[in-house]
Amino acid sequence: MQVVRINRRTVRRGALAAASGLLAGYTALAVGELAASLVRPQAGPVTVVGGAAIDRTPAWLKDYAIRTFGQNDKLVLQLGILATIGLLAALLGLFALRHRRTGSVGILVFGLVGAGAALTRPDSAGGGDVLPSLLGAVAGALVLYVLIGHLNGPNATASTGPGPDRRTGLDGSAGLDGRPGGDAAGQGAGWNRRGFLIAAGVTAVASTAAGALGRTLTGRSGQGAAASRAAVRLPAPASAAAATPARAALRIPGISAFTTPNKDFYRVDTALVVPKLDADTWRLRIHGKGVSRPRTYTFQDLLNRPLIERNITLTCVSNEVGGPYVGNARWLGVRLADLLEEAGVKAPSKGGPADQLVARSVDGMTLGTPVEDLLDGRDAMLAVGMNGEPLPFDHGFPVRMVVPGLYGYVSACKWIEDIELTTFASYDPYWVKRKWARKARIKTQARIDTPKPFAQAAAGTVMVAGVAWAQHRGVERVEVRIDDGPWHEAQLAEQDTTDTWRQWSYPWKTTPGGHNLTVRATDGTGQVQTEQRARTIPDGASGWHSVFVTAT
Repeated sequence: MQVVRINRRTVRRGALAAASGLLAGYTALAVGELAASLVRPQAGPVTVVGGAAIDRTPAWLKDYAIRTFGQNDKLVLQLGILATIGLLAALLGLFALRHRRTGSVGILVFGLVGAGAALTRPDSAGGGDVLPSLLGAVAGALVLYVLIGHLNGPNATASTGPGPDRRTGLDGSAGLDGRPGGDAAGQGAGWNRRGFLIAAGVTAVASTAAGALGRTLTGRSGQGAAASRAAVRLPAPASAAAATPARAALRIPGISAFTTPNKDFYRVDTALVVPKLDADTWRLRIHGKGVSRPRTYTFQDLLNRPLIERNITLTCVSNEVGGPYVGNARWLGVRLADLLEEAGVKAPSKGGPADQLVARSVDGMTLGTPVEDLLDGRDAMLAVGMNGEPLPFDHGFPVRMVVPGLYGYVSACKWIEDIELTTFASYDPYWVKRKWARKARIKTQARIDTPKPFAQAAAGTVMVAGVAWAQHRGVERVEVRIDDGPWHEAQLAEQDTTDTWRQWSYPWKTTPGGHNLTVRATDGTGQVQTEQRARTIPDGASGWHSVFVTAT
C-alpha cells in the first residue's frame, strides 16, 4: 500500500511539473506575441519559426502539404509547431523537478532558436525582430523557475541518496496528497500548495491578458492599412476589358463560375502573417542590369498612369490534375512593359543584357520571370484592382504582378516592393533554389467540375461539364471519353480571350454501372493535352483528368 501511495504522489507531482512547463511555454508565446505587436507582427515566435520551417522544407513535402491540406497548410503547420512546443515544454517541466535551473534555461534555448530564425528570415528587419522570441523566453523561464520552486517546496532536496526522511519535510510539512511524505525521488517535500496554485493562476491570467493585448494591438496596427485600402478609388481604365460574351458562362449546376469571386479565389503562398501595407507609404523600386533610368514609384504614381483592365486566369504550379488552384478574375493595373521600357530595359532578343526580372515581396519572397515574356506584347501588369475593387490583402494589396501564361511561382509576386533586372545565370529565386524550374509556361489542362468523383448519376442524360485552360494560347477543343470508348467533342462556351479559361459541356447518355469519365483539351496552337502523368515538380502537373461515376 505504501508503494502505491508514493507512486500516486509521484504521478501527481509529475503532472504538476508538466503543467508548469506547459504554462511556461504558454507564457513565452503570449509575451512573445505581445512584443511582436509592438515590433512587427511578422516577428512573432510562431511566425518566424514557422517561416524558417517553410524555408527549409523540401519541395516535395511542401507540395504534399498543399495537396493534402490545401489552403489550410499554414494552419496545420502552426498547430504542429504549437504541439511540438507544448510537448517539449512539458518535458522541460518534468526535467526541472531535479534540475530546476537547467530546466528553466531550456526555455531560454527555445528563445535563442526563435531569435536565430528571426534573423535568418528573408524579410528580417534586423535586431528588433529577435526581441519577441527573447522576451518571451525570459518570461517563460522565470515562470518555470518560480513554479518548480513552489512545487519542490522550501525544504526539497535534489538528491536521491541518503539524507533526511523522504516521507516528510524537514519541518514536518505534508506531501502532495495532504499526508506526510514526498515522492520516491525525495523531491517535493513540503511543497507549497497555496503558493503554487496562486502563482499558476496569476501566470495563466496574466499570460492570457498579454496574448489578448498582443492580438488587439496587432489588429490595430493593421487598421491604418485597412483605412488606406478603403480610401482607394480605382480610376477608370484607359484600356477597358471587352465585355465578357454572354455565352462565355454556361448555366450548368456545379460548373465553376466564369469569374471567380475574390473570396473564393485560391491562395497559395508562404506568408504565415498576411502583410498589411499602407498604400500611402508603399514604394516600388525598379533597378538592376540594363536599367539606364532607375525608377521609384508610389501607389498614387501608378494610379495616375493609364491603366489596363483584363480578364486573366491564374494557375498555381502546385495544382494537381483536376485541382482547385486555378481561378479567373478581372484585373486592373499598369502595363509592366511600359514601366520597364521607361527604365531603359530591352528584351534579350533586342540586345538587352538582362534575361530575368526578379520581383521581391515585402515578406522576402523572390520570383524570377523571363524578361522576354514580359516584353512580347502580352498583358503583363502590376495589378492594383481585382474584380472591381482594390486588391484584397490576401491577394497582394496594394500591388502585385499578374502575367498571363506563366505559373504563379515565376510571375505572380504579391505585396511587391522591388523589381531587379538580372540574369538567370547569376541569381536563383526562392523556388528555383528548391528545385523548381526556372521557366514555367502553364500547361494545357481540362477539368471535370460536374459530376463529382464517385457521384451517383440518374438514368437518362447527364450533363458533364467543366473548364479548360491554356493561358496565352487559348482552348480550341475539349473532348470527353466514357471508359475506354472513343473521344466525343464537347460543346465549348464562347471564348472570352486566350488568357482566360473556357467552359465546356457534354451531354452523356448514361448506361447502368460504374464509368470513368475522362477529359482532354487542345490548345490554340493545335497541341493536344498530353496523357503522360507528371507531378507538379518541377514545372507543373500534366495528364488527363478522370472521375468515376456510378449510373443507375
